[in-house]
Formats: sequence, structure tokens, C-alpha cells
Amino acid sequence: MNPLEALREILALGGPVVAILIVMSVLTLAVTIYKIWQYAACGVGRHRVLSEALAAWDKGDRQTARARLDDSRSYLAPIVGAAMDTPETPGLDDRLDAEAGLALAGLERGFRLLDTIAQLAPLLGLFGTVLGMIEAFQSLQTAGSSVDPSLLAGGIWVALVTTAVGLAVAMPTSMLLSWFESRTARDRVFADKALRTVLVPGQAIAAPGTEASPATPEHA
Repeated sequence: MNPLEALREILALGGPVVAILIVMSVLTLAVTIYKIWQYAACGVGRHRVLSEALAAWDKGDRQTARARLDDSRSYLAPIVGAAMDTPETPGLDDRLDAEAGLALAGLERGFRLLDTIAQLAPLLGLFGTVLGMIEAFQSLQTAGSSVDPSLLAGGIWVALVTTAVGLAVAMPTSMLLSWFESRTARDRVFADKALRTVLVPGQAIAAPGTEASPATPEHA
């Protein structure tokens, strides 16, 4: 049996509920492909060159930092560059945080849809099972005294198909959503550290206990 025939058989058994779940699985696949492409294009999680630029800036080597920043393909590079080029002004850190938050919000596009599918798919599967069970017991009632046990068994396993399909859609969707969220969370931490490094580099932090000691009096 080829996949197309298997799909038609599942649709015939599960009815409209399974059809809705298959549409939801297609949406999950489309969003996943888009997010993988988006993360690859933006360089999510790949900040090696940008990290080198930040390390140079932290040591006070401005020329090397800007040179490495120009070589970075990270989506955070323009925000870090703006932090390096903008003179210190009141509210600058808040503005840069807002810009970084906006960039990260773009990476979270589609998360709500995946979360909705992950939560709704099992419920739809259970709903289809309940409908199938109702139909099976109605068939038993119609049969009257001539009850065929195979009729009930067949109705039950057909009804359970929708639960299986719902779980099959929900579980990978939930795993993919968790993976995307973890990568975005790591980038959020990196963005915050990058902006703080530029705004308050290590050279600007005075080491404690550097006060000059009082001069000792000369002996006569």
C-alpha cells in the first residue's frame, strides 16, 4: 500500500477530525521549514565572529572590534554596531534593549501557532474518539438483541484512530516548539550580554582597592 492509499484509508476511518489533524500537521511542517530557514539566514546561535568583536571591545581594542564586527553575519551585528557608534546618551540602553527585543520577537513568529497545534491536536483526537464511540454504541442499540461483538470492537478501534493521529501530531510539534524556544532563549541571553559588554566594557570597570596609599614621611 502506497502512502497515498494509506492516507485515504485513515481519512475514511477517522472522518473530518482526522482531516483537520492532517491539515494541522501540514501547517506544523510548513512553519518548521520556515523557522529552520529563518534561523539559518539570521545566523541564530552562530555568533563566533561577533563574540570575537565583543572580546576585542571589552579589552579596549576598538579597531579590531569594528573590523570583526564588519565580518559578522549575525542578525545582532547591526544592533551591536549601533551601540558602538552611538555616543553615550540617557536612555541609550533602553533603546538598544528595545531594538534587540524587536529582532528576537521576529524569531518567535510562528511560536503561537505551534503551541496552539500542540495543545489542540490531542483534544481533537479525543473528541473524534468520543464521536466514534457514540456512533459505535448507537449501532449496537440499533442492532437490538442480535448484537455482534465484532461490531463494537470494530467501532472502538476505528474511534481510537483519531486519538492516535492527534498524539502523532501533537508530540513532534511540542518537541519542535521547545527546540525553537530554547535556541531563541540562548540568543536572548547572548544579546543582553553583548549590549552590556559594549555599553560597559571591561576597561571601564575600575578594579576595587586601587586607591592610592598615603605617602610615608621621609626620615630626617
